[in-house]
Order: sequence, then C-alpha cells, then structure tokens
Amino acid sequence: MAPRVLIAEPLSPAALDVFAGRGVVADYAPELGRDRVALAERVGAYEGLVVRSGAKVTAKLLERAGRLKVIGRAGTSVDNIDLGAATARGVIVMNTPFGNSITTAEHAVALMFALARRIPAADASTRSGKFEKTRFLGVEITGKTLGLIGCGAVGSIVADRAVGLRMRVIAYDPFLSPERAFDLGVEKVDLDELLARADFISLHTPVTPHTKNILSGEKLARTKPGVMIVNSCRAALIDEEALLALLDSGHVAGAAIDLAEKEQPAEAALRRHPSVVVTPHLGASTKEAQENVALQIAEQMSDYLTRDAISNAVNFPSITAEEAGKLKPFIALADRLGSFVGQLIESNIDKVSITYEGEVADLKIKALSASMIAALLRPLLANVNVVSAPLVARELGVVIDEVTRAAQSDFDSVVSLCVEAGGASRCVSGAAFNDGRPRIVSVNGIKVDAAIGPSMIYVTNEDRPGFIGRFASLLGDAGVNIATFALGRDREGGSSIALVEIDGETPESVLAAVRELPGVREAKALRF
Repeated sequence: MAPRVLIAEPLSPAALDVFAGRGVVADYAPELGRDRVALAERVGAYEGLVVRSGAKVTAKLLERAGRLKVIGRAGTSVDNIDLGAATARGVIVMNTPFGNSITTAEHAVALMFALARRIPAADASTRSGKFEKTRFLGVEITGKTLGLIGCGAVGSIVADRAVGLRMRVIAYDPFLSPERAFDLGVEKVDLDELLARADFISLHTPVTPHTKNILSGEKLARTKPGVMIVNSCRAALIDEEALLALLDSGHVAGAAIDLAEKEQPAEAALRRHPSVVVTPHLGASTKEAQENVALQIAEQMSDYLTRDAISNAVNFPSITAEEAGKLKPFIALADRLGSFVGQLIESNIDKVSITYEGEVADLKIKALSASMIAALLRPLLANVNVVSAPLVARELGVVIDEVTRAAQSDFDSVVSLCVEAGGASRCVSGAAFNDGRPRIVSVNGIKVDAAIGPSMIYVTNEDRPGFIGRFASLLGDAGVNIATFALGRDREGGSSIALVEIDGETPESVLAAVRELPGVREAKALRF
C-alpha cells in the first residue's frame, strides 16, 4: 500500500507532482493548518504531514497521529513543531534550510535600498498628491560600509550582492573563518568595531542565548551616527525601545524590519515612525522560494517513505533502521558532549577532534559525529541539524578529525571531544552506562563521574578547602535545589571541577555570586 501524506498548508502544486512521481499519495488540504480540531481528526490516517509556519504540531496532535513517520516543514524554522514529542514517538522532522536563502537575502538588500532612498515614504507622499522632492533626500550606498551580524547561508549572499554594489563589507560572526571571509571579500571584525564603522547594519543570525538582544540599548548607542539598520530576522535581536529613542534623536537615521505576525514591536510608535520601513514577514515570499521549498520537502519525504533515506532531519541522524538500535545510547551521548562544549565556547572554532574508543569504534561513527557537531554548533547556529552540520562546519573552515582505537580505559566504550577555539582547548569524555543515561567521565583531563541532567552548573576552581560548603550554601540560600554533585581534580591543591545537576533554572544572580567565590575561575549554567 502506497504511503500517504497530508499537506495541511498552502504549497506549490509542483510538490504534488513529485509525490505522485515517487509513489506517494498526497492529499492537499491547506485549510487544515488553521483548524486544529479538523487536523487532529484527519492526521491519524497518514504516514507524512507537510506544514509551513501556521499549523501547530503539538504533543496532543501527535497522540492522534498513530501512523505518522515524518513531518516535513516547508521552510527553515521548526518552532511550530514539538520536536521533543515527535522524537519520543519516533517521528522524523525534516526542514528545508537552504530553499529560501537567496530570496531572504534579496529582501534584505531591497530594504537597504528602501531606507537609503526613503522610497516608501516618498511613494506615500506622492500618492497623496504632494510633490516633496527636497524632503526625501537620500544617500548613496556605493562606497558605504555594510556591517553584517551573521555571515552564514543568507548573510554570505547579502555580502556577495553588496560587494557587487561597490560597498565595503565587514562582518561579525564567531564561526566565519578567515579563509571564508577572504573568499567572500569580507573583512572579519569584532562586534564593537562593526558598530563603530558601519553605515548600514544588516542582521542575519538566529535568536540564540548568545544573540538575543545582540543590539541592546548599550550596543545601539555605540553605532555610528546616521547608521541605518536592517533586521530581516527576528525582532528579539534588537532592543526596540532603545531603537525608537535613537530614531527620535536622529542618531539612527532609519530602520527596516521584516516583521513576523506574532512579533509586533514593543512600542507601536516604532511601527509608525517616519524613519522606519516595515514589511509583513516577506523574507521568503517569492514564487521561486515557495517552489524551491515545496520541491525540496516533497523529495525528502518521498525518499524517506519509500527508501528510508533521511535528509535534513532536525531531530535524528542519517542512519538505517538496523543501525538505530545499537547507536541510540551513543547518539544521546554524542549530543550531550557536543552541547556541553558548545555552551562553553564563544569564539570561532578552529578544530574539532573526536575519539571513539572501544566497542563504539565499530559502529557508524559518522552518524555519531554529525550528531555531536550539530549539538556543538547549535548554541550559535540555531538551525543547524545532524545532516547539515558537517557541511556547515566545513564551510566555516572547521577542521574535523575522527580517531578510532581499541579500549584503553575501564569502560567498554568511551567517546571524547576536543575543541580548539579562540586559542584555547576544551575537552570532554563520556560513556553510556547500562541505565542508558549519558555520563561525563572526564573534563580537560580531570576524571569525574557525572550523570548529565536537564539543568546543570559547571564550575572550575582552585582546589581549596571550604569551596564545596560555600558553594552549596550559596545555592541553598537562593532556593536552588541540588540533585547530584560530581567533583574532580587533577591533584591536591591544583585545578578542580564541579558538575552539579539542579532542579529548575539557574538564576543569573546565583551564577554571578558563584563567580565571586574565592578561587572560582569559571561558572556556567548548562541546559540539556
């Protein structure tokens, strides 16, 4: 019996031809994306579900989808899909990360032109019967400096277009390698230098803990007087109240925002400001982009449903069903090790070394490495997945070494990750114990036995008497409950580490207090 796919949101008709040509029955019901009850009533009859950004694929909906094998998101973001629930039910979630890159980049360039020549305001004035030629004095972009915050798939296309327009392009991106910057004709700079030099600033980065509010009030105040800002990403990247104040003062000459439906500016005055251009989330809205993502998701889902091939999955590596059973505990371990290091580093990665020791060395380590690299990059590149991670790493100039060897420790299998970034090295080793829960057994050469929980605090400090008591008291006084407490040191009086699992989130005030304790070198909150 042919697999069946339900298309629950508007999609290019070209996708239907792809499904039919590959032996998949596709039912087109785009109205279901806005009707949760009707979608829940129908989804149980299908192996595949295609959505865009409107339909909400919740845990409750997935409970009704007993036959579902794959969810295809025709686009990049999967915020509307409960990934945890999908993974728990064995449902692959696929997206199309590169289908609309050109369209999104072109929209950013269009917004920059609109700001430079004040086109929307001039159009509205002229349509009202006025002829205010002198009022709308613009600026040339030729010879100006464009500062890119983020130079990945979209940012690099913007850079290419801007270089063609004879602009000077500078970029802040921790993962942009010098070689890649040279190839693009871009000068890599730190954020403060970009703010001081850029005539135009264009944002092309996902919202992560590192990038949220990256243009804070403090950062915006450091920009060059007369700067123009283009945000074709998420509103959360900019302090909108501070932006409004700087627009009123004239320090920021103009801003353009491609606004998502649920991202209305904190201040309605920003949307109405005469120096602001606002569009209704048009970044991916071209005929070409819509057809590209439709074709891509149809091809990917058909390949999975008919041949078990997995492409651009965001919640599982590319492996066969036969390999999945053996790899499952090590995939979880690889993900946690990558996430551990990824949350600690804040500069561009130069080299990644992965060692598989013992029985795990005989498994499909490429799938494990892909899972580890995706988790490593995810804190700064939110859309990276297990399929695209190795390619993204190569494009960023990251050298990846994989080594396999016979067991040389007390464990049947050990997986180790070492990352060189910013002139420093971070190393962590882990094992998958019989209970299936990944454990960290070594950090930077210091032995430790730590189960990895959802919320943890990582501390490095000098090995001095009294630290444990002061640390535990500080957490207790703040109402933070300790679940597990693992310690390790290299020698008496030397360097020590603590990995502490806690209940709930770690307040920033608690972390700040921990950093003030005598002998503490580093304290970070980790989430897994």
